[in-house]
This record gives sequence, C-alpha cells and structure tokens, in this order.
Amino acid sequence: MPAVLAAVGGIARELELPALLHRAVTATCELLGARRGRLDVPEGGVARYGTGDPGTGAVELPVRAGTRTFGTLAVEPGDGGEFGRREREVLGALTAATGMAVEKALLVDQMRRRERWLEASYDVTRALLAAEDLHGTLRLVAERARVVAGGTAGAIARPDGPEQLVFDVVEPPGEDADRLTGLTVPLEGTATGMAFTSRHPVVVRDYGERVQEQQRDRAGAMPAMIKDLDSAISVPLIVGEETLGVLVVAKFRDRSPFTGSDVQLAETFAGHAALAVEFSRAQEARQQLAVFSDRDRIARDLHDLVIQRLFATGLGLEGISRLIADEGVAARVAGFAQDLDGTIREIRNSIFSLQAPAQAQGSLRAELLRVAVDARDALGFEPRVGFDGPLDAAVPEAVRSDLIASLREALTNVARHAWATSCSVEVTVDGLGRRLGLVVHDDGIGPPPERDRVSGLGNLAARAARWGGTCVLTAEDGGGARLEWTAELPARTGEQRRER
Repeated sequence: MPAVLAAVGGIARELELPALLHRAVTATCELLGARRGRLDVPEGGVARYGTGDPGTGAVELPVRAGTRTFGTLAVEPGDGGEFGRREREVLGALTAATGMAVEKALLVDQMRRRERWLEASYDVTRALLAAEDLHGTLRLVAERARVVAGGTAGAIARPDGPEQLVFDVVEPPGEDADRLTGLTVPLEGTATGMAFTSRHPVVVRDYGERVQEQQRDRAGAMPAMIKDLDSAISVPLIVGEETLGVLVVAKFRDRSPFTGSDVQLAETFAGHAALAVEFSRAQEARQQLAVFSDRDRIARDLHDLVIQRLFATGLGLEGISRLIADEGVAARVAGFAQDLDGTIREIRNSIFSLQAPAQAQGSLRAELLRVAVDARDALGFEPRVGFDGPLDAAVPEAVRSDLIASLREALTNVARHAWATSCSVEVTVDGLGRRLGLVVHDDGIGPPPERDRVSGLGNLAARAARWGGTCVLTAEDGGGARLEWTAELPARTGEQRRER
C-alpha cells in the first residue's frame, strides 16, 4: 500500500502532460511487474513502457475523470501470466489517479495557453501604441500566432479582387516564405477561402497536399516544405460586417493536430488582431489624408500666389517690350516673357502632380503620371511629365486607352534600347481640342540606322494610324531620340451640334 500511495502522489504532482503520462505508465507497470504498457491520451500524446505495444493478455482501462474520458491505459502482465484481484484493484486505482491528474494537467495547460495568447494580444496592442505600420502589424500578428500555437508557419491572406485572396505576409522569414509571399488562392474550394466567405474558423489535415493540388498549374515549383504541412487553422479577421482577411497557422506532419481549444483561442486572438489591423489601416488613411491636405495647401499657394505673380510679371514684360525702340532689347524682353509662360506651365504641371493622388481614378493625367512612375524601376530614374490643354475633357475613352498604352510602350523602349539618363514626356491637346500629341525625348544613344529594329515602333504607329495620326522617331542633333505620336480627336457632341 505505501508503494501505491507513493505512485499516486508522484502522478498527482506532475503538471506537464508528457512527463505525467510517462510517470503514470512507468509507475503502473513497475508496481504490477508488467512487461509492456501504453498510455494514449489524444490531447497529450502517447507514453510507453517496455519495447513495443502491449499484446496478448493485456488489460485496457479508460482514463477518466468524472464523465469525461481522456484516453486509454493498456498493460500487459509479465511472464505471460494474468493479473489477480489485487493487481486489478491497484491498476484501477492508478488509472483513476491518472485520469484526475490528466484533467488537472490539461486545465493547467489550457490556462498557460490562454496566458500566451493574451500576451500575444498585448504585443499587438503595444505595436499599435508604437505606431506600427500596416505591414508591420500583419507580420507581428502572423509571427505571434505561429509561436503561441506551436505552428511551423503563419500567414495572413487578404482580398485580392472579388474571387481570390493573396498571402501578404508569410512567417518565418526565409527563402520559402519569399516564394509563398504573393501566392494567390481562390475563394472557392480552399480552406482559406472558406474561412473568408463563411466567417468561421476552418481546420484541415493534410494541408500541404491540398495546397499542392490547388497550385498544380501555378508557374514555378512549390517550396519543398509545403508537402510536410499537416494540420492547419484558417481563422477570419473580422471587424463589424467586414472580413479583412484570414490568419493561417499550420504545423508540420507528425505533430499533434490542433484541438478545439486551439481553435477557440486562435479565434479570440484573431478578433483582437483584426481590430489592430483595422486601427493600422485607419492610421495610415489619416496619415495619407494629412499628406494630401498638405499637398493641396501647397498647390493652392502655388496657384493663388506664385502663378498669379508670374502671370502679372509676364504681362508687364510684354507691355514693356512694345515700348522699347531697340528691337534687340525688345526681343530679349519678349523672350523673358515667353520663359515665364513656360515656367507657369511647369508649375501647373507640378500642381497637378501634387493633387493627382487624391483625384478620381478616371483622370487621364493621373493615369499618365502613374505610367511614368511605374516605369521608374526599368529606367533607373523617373521621367519628367508635362501637360498642356484640356486632356480630360477632349480625349475620349477609346483614344485614352491607346494613348496610355503608347506612352507605356515608348518608355519601355527607352528603358530597353536608349541607355538614357533622363527622359521627358509632353502630352498636349491643341486649343480647339482636335489634335492630341505625345512627345517622348531621351538623352540616350539615339535610334539605330535600321529603324525596323526599334522594338515596339510598329505597334505605336498602328495605334496612331487608328486615329488618323502618325508616329515618328528621329535622332536629336544634341544626342538622344525624339518620339512624336499624334492622334486626331473626334469632335465632341456639343461641337457637332454647333457645326450643323
């Protein structure tokens, strides 16, 4: 009896579940002189005594506490014998003690996991107070969820159009993460998409096999680590009526799968994380609004103060030039007035550049500026863009698409062939709104003698001819090339009526 009490006391003192299972099966088998033993608790794993699993003649008892069954204890008698009444009583007592100890250990483990998830939520909150940007917040959410859940990988998927999600963040960093970042998955037929559309957590097994099947037609080989992913939780990030994305945590094969408790804790954390993401989005929007407001103020000051003064100065110079008897001096003064006109046009272009980010997506000027900015990486510099005339009012949608495509192709040709260090773009509409012009000038090596070798020139000419225009590429005397693309603009409805 003292040995039994000592064994029960030793089992009860263990709070770590793996150590508890090992102590329980070892103490039971040693007290009963058993050959082999196995204690299987799905939420805590498997512990064995001896070599192999219990075989013929083994006694199996459920490990219970109250009405809840946690697993099974199987013990095989030694020397091929059988357990007597006393051995069976001892086995029953130790199994009951193991059940109560497992229940206590699971409660302690659950409490510790709740503490870890709560600490992770505090980490996200601290990041907000430190003014972390949106991408940094997403990475912190994925990293903390992965660590706390005991996962191998963590990721955040966000909407990318109406029918798919894109993985913005993948943790931990590395070559595999770099290859998975930017991966898109459809909403239909995927665990991530199901969590997003249903707004409920989704738990899957054999996650790696599912991903490989879904991405079978994707260009490029998938990282080798994908096939080893097994259990995964996909939890939606929800704020009010909006689903911001999905938090995914996955484990490698042969690890214990995620439990219902894991899912509940991850769902609670995802709720806190969603608030953090929404806060970061709102903070970025406020910062962007402040920048736009400042730009708008600068633009108004330039328009109301600088341009008006320059315009008045130019008019004054033009008036003075008419009063000067010396023609040479008068011409120089008139030239200064023309320079001021050019400066005014440049300032107006700068004003539009300042205001363009806050303007509607339909603005042609904004689209052309966006094309120029997108070409910056290929060129190695940002081209200077100028506008003159009523572009948005005079250029119809059909001509607009050809103009944008022509500018994109012209800048691509400069990047590929010109070896230029600077480039300027001028887009103009004449005073009557009938003729559209695009001029792209670079300081590169100039066009080759054989014009047919200039890539993309045929497409540019075809687009211009579609609207009764031309496309001409010439070499500049001072070096570089000048591409002039024109189009005849259809008369607007009001003008057609007046002509009739």
